[in-house]
Amino acid sequence: MLQAKNYKFWFCTGSQDLYGDECLAHVAEHSKKIVEALNASGNLPYEVVWKPTLITNALIRQTFNEANIDEECAGVITWMHTFSPAKSWILGLKELRKPLLHFHTQFNEEIPYDTIDMDFMNENQAAHGDREYGHIFTRLSKERKIVVGYWTDEKVQKRIGSWMRTAVGVLESSHIRVARVADNMRNVAVTEGDKVEAQIKFGWEVDAYPVNEIAEWVADVSEADTNALVEEYYSKYDIILDGRDEAEFRKHVAVQAQIELGFERFLEAKNYQAIVTHFGDLGALKQLPGLAIQRLMEKGYGFGAEGDWKVAAMVRLMKIMSAGMKDAKGTSLMEDYTYNLVKGKEGILQAHMLEVCPSVADGKSAIRCCPLSMGDREDPARLIFTAKEGPGIATSLIDLGNRFRLIINAVDCKKTEKPMPKLPVGTAYWTPQPNFETGVEAWIMAGGAHHTAFTYDLTVEQMADWAAEMGIESVIIDKDTNIRDFKNELRWNSIAFK
Repeated sequence: MLQAKNYKFWFCTGSQDLYGDECLAHVAEHSKKIVEALNASGNLPYEVVWKPTLITNALIRQTFNEANIDEECAGVITWMHTFSPAKSWILGLKELRKPLLHFHTQFNEEIPYDTIDMDFMNENQAAHGDREYGHIFTRLSKERKIVVGYWTDEKVQKRIGSWMRTAVGVLESSHIRVARVADNMRNVAVTEGDKVEAQIKFGWEVDAYPVNEIAEWVADVSEADTNALVEEYYSKYDIILDGRDEAEFRKHVAVQAQIELGFERFLEAKNYQAIVTHFGDLGALKQLPGLAIQRLMEKGYGFGAEGDWKVAAMVRLMKIMSAGMKDAKGTSLMEDYTYNLVKGKEGILQAHMLEVCPSVADGKSAIRCCPLSMGDREDPARLIFTAKEGPGIATSLIDLGNRFRLIINAVDCKKTEKPMPKLPVGTAYWTPQPNFETGVEAWIMAGGAHHTAFTYDLTVEQMADWAAEMGIESVIIDKDTNIRDFKNELRWNSIAFK
């Protein structure tokens, strides 16, 4: 389901004809070498494509409009090798609709002290040209990412690669379609939101379907297809019967297999990449989708519980952004459930009734079939596991009525002190940064939800950059957060983001 597209990024170098053809030939030669080095580095997830040097208003505008309509172009990287008059860029920048990275570098790493003359100075003046170029961005109030440093530096290359994932997230956001099976949980505020404004801001299409319409797709799944998927489950996961009759257990698992196949066929036929369900409205479904949803998330679909379409879209978005990442550790819906308040051991137990993505699991998952008090249906089968240790981020996109706010919390995932043998769900356990008390207070102060889109594989910077490209407010809770400054930031943002 999560298919990596053949995205590319255009490398556009700025200059002008003041210094003659020989200078322009050097500019082109240098930018080609930079592109070759970036592509050979292994630090970029997508290919960089060299473009001829931009020296006129007309050529800049033409190139950026070509980028707009090229479906493979996910963004533009610009660099001013020499001085490039910023007024030449105005129309092109105003019309560019793709993410842009301003790469502030220069071809030579060191000043050639023994040989430097005015010819060298005139040709190699990115320190001059990029400031002129940067000024017009500020004047236009246009969003861009700035990366500063030498082009062979691994850290610099990795920052460019990191931004590429954000740019793909910006582009792919407009392709996210969420199928709402039933409605939001009654009387719950944070899962609600303005779906029209979300489509305007993010490009998301959020459509509702009666439960029984999708239940018909489930009912149409053949017994042979269902049994084949059950066999796949049994070969892939551990089976924990908990004393149940094996044949009866298998029937419960088969219900989830039928739901998975029916849901996936529905989503593929209708071109949806995310889905929400609600335990209060299950129609003809025999079980609350558990194992089925976990498997769909693992394949790359977004999911939100109790009708939470914002989380469903964010989970899908973050899975896209981290697609193809080496040593990825996983992305999932999470929910803040309960605390450990023992001094020095504080943390938040994360889980959901059933639907946590096994991509975050530390080791092999197991299938259990246990009662569920909500939903008034058969005991649903689900995957159980504990999540990996390590740093991650939890995000919450909330609707404040007049604007969206993305809350981003850096968290440290760890193991619980003891196992929880009676808790039959996938779980994670983390301490928010900068510490439990400050992190939780800031989250609540910002209006953060109990559902989050969580990932080990993306950074605070990437998600903040995505929010900036979308033109929405973001607030960060991390090691540098203190409540006094955070409270002031929220006050200032209420004025800046109206």
